[in-house]
Amino acid sequence: MKGMILAAGYGTRLRPLTAYLPKPLVPVGNRPVIDRGIDYLKAYDIHEMVVNAHHHQDRITAHLDGGRPFGVKIQVRPEPKILGTGGGIKNTEAFWDDAPFVVINGDILTDIDLSTAYEAHERHKSLVTLILHPCAPFNQVQVDSHLRITAIGSRPGPGKLAFTGIHIIDPRLLNRIPAGIYSNIIDCYRDLIREGQGIRGHLSQGHYWRDIGSMEQYVLANQEAAGRRRFLVDAGCVVSPSARLRDWAVIGQGSVLAQGVEITRSVLWERVTVRPGVRIADSVVTSGKEITRDVIRQVV
Repeated sequence: MKGMILAAGYGTRLRPLTAYLPKPLVPVGNRPVIDRGIDYLKAYDIHEMVVNAHHHQDRITAHLDGGRPFGVKIQVRPEPKILGTGGGIKNTEAFWDDAPFVVINGDILTDIDLSTAYEAHERHKSLVTLILHPCAPFNQVQVDSHLRITAIGSRPGPGKLAFTGIHIIDPRLLNRIPAGIYSNIIDCYRDLIREGQGIRGHLSQGHYWRDIGSMEQYVLANQEAAGRRRFLVDAGCVVSPSARLRDWAVIGQGSVLAQGVEITRSVLWERVTVRPGVRIADSVVTSGKEITRDVIRQVV
């Protein structure tokens, strides 16, 4: 089984964070989100992956380094002109063999049981299986009693389910996607539904799932990464004994918290220096910043 991580988007809803980094490299709990996605796929014996890239593509390529830091093989498919989810998948056509493959959005964190979903896909011989779950306010996929997808809407509604961002795709689907042009894979799926082709859902429940596409969700993902420890302080930090961490906080590698500093419900990326007596609350501070005055409800 092979896998793909969709990572070419601009990350517009995460600006200004994505002005500094492509969204796949934005840290959650002091690790780039794409690293967590790679670990997720590895846990299901996926050791060959492809990643599409456009925004800050050179940084993504350098970070992945062919998969060597992760003990897997990773190809990067740059898109000089962004191709969208459909065009991006089509652009990787030569990477796949005859087996179904997994595609995962690059901005989600999850522990969904992929094995069960893959087995269901093969059992039903589906062209596409979308892993679904109940998750307001994202419930936009209508299914029948046999989990056949009957509609993918643009608005939430009763009786609908949410798409998790994980697709299991038979390689035959690639024949349905136009080459070299921008396209949305959901439009392809809607065409299949109208034609009565085999597109199914797989219902997952009781799992962890977080989409970091917005700033609110990004901050929440970091709080969840801190977990019961509440305070996640990476290696090499210098924290004054008089510095105070309140509620929860994530502090990146090599950061310095001087005397009397107070950090509350905030995310500090790597190499942040906070000068004496400064308060940071409900904020995100990006790499290498020196903070000399209070920062409240800001992205710096």
